Amino acid sequence: MSNATLIISSRNYSSWSLRGWLLTRLSGLPFEVEVIDDAASRAELLMRSSSTRVPCLVHDGLSVWDTLAIAEYLNELRPEARMLPAERVARARCRSISGEMHSGFSALRSALPMNLRARKKNFAVWSAARADIEAVVEIWRGCLATWGGPFLFGDEVTIADAMYAPVVTRFQTYDVKLDDVCAAYGKRILELPDMVEWTEASTAEVEEVAELELDF
Repeated sequence: MSNATLIISSRNYSSWSLRGWLLTRLSGLPFEVEVIDDAASRAELLMRSSSTRVPCLVHDGLSVWDTLAIAEYLNELRPEARMLPAERVARARCRSISGEMHSGFSALRSALPMNLRARKKNFAVWSAARADIEAVVEIWRGCLATWGGPFLFGDEVTIADAMYAPVVTRFQTYDVKLDDVCAAYGKRILELPDMVEWTEASTAEVEEVAELELDF
């Protein structure tokens, strides 16, 4: 039995739960998952900001919440997982763009909420959200060009890839058109075994959060 538990919310709607789960998987730390199974509580959490205490990693009696705190904790606990790039400049950039994802892009979050089961063809993206999308893909292009891909910092998945993975799902859900380089990166993220496992599990959820099912 694992001495670590990750508390998450909805697999279908919760981008922060997905980030926490990907980070814990990336670390290689054995863990169990505890899902908040009360629909009303889930809905309240999903409509609030990332400052809520889900996801939360409970390890050896210690609770760590907030995805960046979880990422740094796991990186210290499991350095062999190489969750951050080895090279100093790449490591600094990885932390910077992960922090930007953590605290920014509010228009994108509001206009394109995560919904893995939905497909909204020809979705009309508001101008503020469009600006956020352009900022995200500019980050991707810069990293892929500088570090050569296939992931943001080279051959290995890092904290940054986990942080941006939910954005990849949003682009798929809302039919966001991407250039070839960014589309190929998104496809690689979606095909990661951990992403496939999470997405398949999301189909088993039966409840819907009405506010996140609306067409804007």
